[in-house]
Amino acid sequence: MTADILCIGSVLWDIIGRSPVNMQLGADVPGRITRLPGGVAMNIAMTLTRFGLRPAVLSAIGRDPAGDELVNAAALMGIDCDCLYRSDDLPTDRYMAVEGANGLIAAIADAHSLEAAGDKILRPLADGRLGSAAEPWVGPVALDGNLTEALIAEIARSPLFAAADLRVAPASPGKAERLIPLLGHPRVTFYVNLEEAGIICQRRFDDAVAAAEGMLARGAKRVLVTAGGRAAACGATGLPGPAILSLAPPAVMVTRVTGAGDTFMAAHVVAERQGADRATALEHAIAAAARYVSGDIAS
Repeated sequence: MTADILCIGSVLWDIIGRSPVNMQLGADVPGRITRLPGGVAMNIAMTLTRFGLRPAVLSAIGRDPAGDELVNAAALMGIDCDCLYRSDDLPTDRYMAVEGANGLIAAIADAHSLEAAGDKILRPLADGRLGSAAEPWVGPVALDGNLTEALIAEIARSPLFAAADLRVAPASPGKAERLIPLLGHPRVTFYVNLEEAGIICQRRFDDAVAAAEGMLARGAKRVLVTAGGRAAACGATGLPGPAILSLAPPAVMVTRVTGAGDTFMAAHVVAERQGADRATALEHAIAAAARYVSGDIAS
């Protein structure tokens, strides 16, 4: 089957410890530890399958038992894994997070294999499987900041992406600066939170509207900014209507946070693919993220 969208970036195992109590540095509390397929590209792909789309993932996964399990789990969810780069020398990546009732306490992303694989993960876009320089991929591409800055800079100028609708997320505040080479690209939509927007723009923002304005001033053509339980914003240049739209999320009981931004991004892509206008697409994305953090969508 032909993929509806490409998800390029981290595909790994999420190891998440969750406790129902507020946690501080050094806390030792009871809770639950789970291992689930994760990574930004994988989280987006999983959400897309729930909306009935057929995503393909481009990433690096080891030829180890953890990698075999991960590929099998993805395939069972309807994710196309045929174009994954499988390495004999690199282990399957992992992500570890601790969450309390007060949100994310700490996280470590071990995506070294993805970084080491470099542009090998993009080979299907050049060798005819998904496209070529002469006939590049036409359609949406979800791209995450777990790729190296050098590879992201290469993607920004590559003919392989000349016809793609690029949807880009940093993956974490620590990797937000990697996206700077994509500022000014006419076919890029950024999905960032308040902190990530501040890092890219090298200033502090008090709310999502100010952050969206800052991103547009920095050169972004389209941007969506989330701010946790506060209002999110959608900014765009050269489109009908106001440059900035803003909408507050519904009040929900938060049971998890890892993957919420990826769910927001995927839901927004789906809404626009279905023809929704900017305001409706923003509303759809916010509602999907709210259901996710409340636990209404299965892991």
